[in-house]
Order: sequence, then structure tokens, then C-alpha cells
Amino acid sequence: MPLSKSTPREPLHTRTIECAGYRRADGLWDFDGRLTDIKAYDFTGRHRGTVKRGESVHDMSIRLTLDDDFVVRDIEAVTDAAPFACCPDIAPNLASVKGLRVDSGWSLGLRKRLRGVKGCTHLSELLGRMGTVCYQTMLPLRRDRDATAAAPPRLLDTCYAWRAAGPLIRDRYPDHYTGAD
Repeated sequence: MPLSKSTPREPLHTRTIECAGYRRADGLWDFDGRLTDIKAYDFTGRHRGTVKRGESVHDMSIRLTLDDDFVVRDIEAVTDAAPFACCPDIAPNLASVKGLRVDSGWSLGLRKRLRGVKGCTHLSELLGRMGTVCYQTMLPLRRDRDATAAAPPRLLDTCYAWRAAGPLIRDRYPDHYTGAD
């Protein structure tokens, strides 16, 4: 069902986050993410000068490489557009996420490694969204392997649908079901 009809309004700002997952020939996984911010009007900034309507205020990309255990093996970041000339300088700091596992501690791990002057708000936001895409890409292809393991499913209790007491777990993973019958 779509949203209700809005009152008349003027578009001003659009943020787009696009992420894609890939299985590499060497057995690793690549995830490419891109964040863009575009204004619907011209504006002049102190550092960049005039940014024309439809031109990117932010245009940032990340490639994240994971192994089968969801551990970050490599990361690359590029800033093609930003409000300040120094913004691209932070890209090498993203190497601090190497070795971090994309799991329930992903967001906290990112905050610890990239908070404040050690990171970029926009690149950190993009990395957070990319974590979800990692799961959406890898889990369906790993389901058969994981289903034979005695360990609980990776998504157990991560949201309402995957709650241990819910019908999804009862039907797919009865050994981990905690609800009433």
C-alpha cells in the first residue's frame, strides 16, 4: 500500500543510498555502496563555491570485501563530491574496520572505530546500511550450510519476524523455537 497523498510541497533534498552484493570468483564477497545527496536548488558554500541544482553535494562510494564468516577482509572508499576539500582525506581511516565482523555488533563496532574525527558521518551511515545488504546477499546462499549446523540461525532475535518465539523459527528451526505450542 502506498503512502497517503501528501499536501502540495516542493522537493528540496534527495539522499540516495544504493548497495549491491557480489560473489567473487575467489570465494570472497564484495559489497559496493554509494551515497549521494542532491539539492533541488542552487546554493553557494564557503568552501566549494556554487553547487548547481541537481549536482551532487555528496557522492561517496565504498567497496567492502567479506569472507564466508562475515569478517571484513578489505575496504576501499572514494569521495567524488563533498562540501569540503578535506573530506576525501578520511578514506584511509576506514581500514580500521578490517577484521570487524558484520553481525549484531556491526553498528557499535563502526561507532567505536569511526566516531568523531576518526570518521565521516556519511561514510559511516553508508557502511551501516551495507551491513544489512551483506546479510541479504549472503544468507540465502548459506542457508543450506547453516541449516545443518547445531548453532542457532544468525538472525535469531534480531527482529520481530526472526523472534525465537515466532512462527518463522517454529517452522524453519524448531530446535531453537521458544514459544508456546
